[in-house]
Amino acid sequence: MERWNSTRGSGFILVGILNDSGSPELLCATVAVLYMLALTSNGLLLLVITVDARLHVPMYLLLRQLSLMDLLFTSVVTPKAIVDFLRGENTISFGGCALQLFLALMLGSAEDLLLAFMAYDRYVAICHPLNYMVLMRPRVGRLMMATSWILASLSALAYTWYAMHYPFCKARKIRHLLCEIPPLLKLACADTSRYELTVYVMGVTFLMPPLVAILASYTLILFTVLHIPSNDGRQKALITCSSHLTVVGMFYGAATFMYVQPSSLHSPKQDNIISVFYTIVTPALNPLIYSLRNEEVMGALRRVLGKYMLPTQSTI
Repeated sequence: MERWNSTRGSGFILVGILNDSGSPELLCATVAVLYMLALTSNGLLLLVITVDARLHVPMYLLLRQLSLMDLLFTSVVTPKAIVDFLRGENTISFGGCALQLFLALMLGSAEDLLLAFMAYDRYVAICHPLNYMVLMRPRVGRLMMATSWILASLSALAYTWYAMHYPFCKARKIRHLLCEIPPLLKLACADTSRYELTVYVMGVTFLMPPLVAILASYTLILFTVLHIPSNDGRQKALITCSSHLTVVGMFYGAATFMYVQPSSLHSPKQDNIISVFYTIVTPALNPLIYSLRNEEVMGALRRVLGKYMLPTQSTI
């Protein structure tokens, strides 16, 4: 197949699920609603945790970072997908593809590490409550957040640079919602087996240790919770942990499918469905999962809305 100079040509064509769907208009409207839900729910959670001083504890400061990552992640993909569908033009430049790939990898990897740190925070809070403010002092929380962003950025930069250095073939169609490594490598006019192995190792290295840490944390938490004499205390601990485990399950399920499953088992249709799930659906649901069953967050939300809404109503 003839090669084309992707740095000087017209870039790539993204053929995502909106283009292959049987009802593209309905799907586009659904995606737009989910994106607005993600913007609203994550934005409110960011506002509430920032404004309400009672939530300035490690658990909620880590949750604020998760909301920020979800908000950025879905904004990297969804607006362009919607605008491209409405305009009937699905092209993306070589530089735009590289940037989208880098941002998606960085935000996904950062969330992966952050979820492990959040599990450790819950482990300390439930299993070692008397030492919580020592083990999870503000400096430790800031170090966790910085570690998530820095390691994720370095990893994403390396894998993006290596992926984009390949010569690509004349068929410029990426059968995916966004520029991502598995579908992008299918366009390469060179042997990518070594890089695919590296990506697989990256997936295992970046996903498995945090997942093992999360499972270990919650195993210890479960043993501790079962020995809590108070039914209210046991129920509160289980509600908090179940919310986190739900988010962990959604995130790791999608990430494992994309980056740990062998490339021979990937299909464009399945990859497109999974990409919609972790770039659009999950960011919209995460803040709802964390907040609706959390009395402290809902109480803070009522206080913040009351503080800003009541003066407005009184002036009317």
